[in-house]
Amino acid sequence: MEIAVVGSGYVGLVTGACLAQIGHKVTCIDINVEKINKLKKGLTPIYEPGLELMLKDLIKKKRISFSSSIKSGTKDAVAIFIAVGTPSKSNGEADLTYVENVAREIAENMHSYKLLVEKSTVPAETGYRIRRTVQMNLPKKYRKAGGSSSFNFDVASNPEFLREGSAIEDFMHPDRVVVGVESKKAEEIFREIYKPLKPRMIFTDLKSAELIKHASNSFLATKISFINSIAQVCDRVGADVLKVAEGMGYDKRIGRAFLDAGIGYGGSCFPKDVDAFVHLSHKSGYDFILLEAVRKVNEVQRRAFVRMIEDKLWIVKNKTIAVWGLSFKPNTDDMRSAAALDIIQTLQKEGANIKAFDPQAMVNAQELLPGVTMVKDMYCAVKGAHCLLALTEWAEFKTADFKKVYNLMQQPLIFDGRNMFAGHNLEKFGFEYYGIGRGLSK
Repeated sequence: MEIAVVGSGYVGLVTGACLAQIGHKVTCIDINVEKINKLKKGLTPIYEPGLELMLKDLIKKKRISFSSSIKSGTKDAVAIFIAVGTPSKSNGEADLTYVENVAREIAENMHSYKLLVEKSTVPAETGYRIRRTVQMNLPKKYRKAGGSSSFNFDVASNPEFLREGSAIEDFMHPDRVVVGVESKKAEEIFREIYKPLKPRMIFTDLKSAELIKHASNSFLATKISFINSIAQVCDRVGADVLKVAEGMGYDKRIGRAFLDAGIGYGGSCFPKDVDAFVHLSHKSGYDFILLEAVRKVNEVQRRAFVRMIEDKLWIVKNKTIAVWGLSFKPNTDDMRSAAALDIIQTLQKEGANIKAFDPQAMVNAQELLPGVTMVKDMYCAVKGAHCLLALTEWAEFKTADFKKVYNLMQQPLIFDGRNMFAGHNLEKFGFEYYGIGRGLSK
């Protein structure tokens, strides 16, 4: 099937590559000409394991192409996935400017049936807005009285559930594929698109499909904030949050996933989607106080981590602080809403000197964290440091030579914001070790 994907960020690029991988002919479109030129050479603007190799193979086989023109890129496409950014406004509402712009330009160049698919995370009723935008911007020769057209088109919602760092695996082996449609024809096209994956498909109306994505991410954010609140209690009463989470997780009604205490959630999805859902709820007349608390807990968790550093390190000013991990999660270079940003910036304001290492995110982080010294490896980061902050659970950190780390550091203090060294018994090397929700003494 001829498919176009408008927007070549995390979602659009992975979606386009995977659709091509399962047999479709895909054109990825982006207004950033420099990005498109790089993609034509097989160079990805983002880090996602396996993506660059996949793209180079697909380019060689001529199953994927790239364009900066919506007109030419969507000309032969039956389905057009809209995967542009939907950033948050200052009030938390999703900014749908890019979605409207794309819908309008697609409409201006339509001359036959198209299936327009919301792939970006958007609030309920966006499908209606897209349909109205298309109807109002079709070439005049195709318009009819009453807002109809001389040919049919469909608008659908197909929210993504891709986790950065494992996005290809998530696409190829999905838990479910959610689709909101308005016609039988649109449903049949989706069944054909995803047929090679043989997934569990859930067909519903547009508004329900739009809400499923926001509800899913908001629920997972709630689990994270809940276990972080439990961690705060554990520190105060001397309990171990790892054991509490284990005991809870065996209950099949609860499950162990997303019960890892730490320094809070980040990235491009959870913060934005929670904000958007709160705004949508307020707009609809419901005060979603539970999600407001989820946001507050996430902010408090980062401040609590800084307070622990201040308490144990004592004087922060002029101290050298090593940081392992900058991205919001491992296996990505994404710095959006990363906990490391808030924590490092707070410590910088107190006069700390920061040396940091991240396997992939240092280029992106340097622009956001002026004054931070980025170093070539984790051992350079700890040399002469008064303490070490572990902020992202990259696998290579878990296999560090801690005897070497101890000898390089000026003071043997480790603050583990992800509890990744919980079973390493770092005290045997001479470290003073502090995790999250470990009773402040384990």
